[in-house]
Amino acid sequence: MKDLKFEQKSSLSRLEAADQLAALAEALRHGGNAELELGPGKMSLRVPDELRTEIEVEVGDGEIEMEIELKWPTRQAGAA
Repeated sequence: MKDLKFEQKSSLSRLEAADQLAALAEALRHGGNAELELGPGKMSLRVPDELRTEIEVEVGDGEIEMEIELKWPTRQAGAA
């Protein structure tokens, strides 16, 4: 079982999607504890200097789907 799962689905304009991605990029750029606005609330995440990424693009059924996945451990390296 996962410790926490948050999923949000919505329809956004191209500019709203760009603003959301820019806010995420800014949080990643600063690292440390990043606050992300997600709908009506905020989520605070510790973002380390190194992370794993996966970008997936699927084309089919008249749609293009792009997934950007970022992964990092919940504990800092060297923590007991």
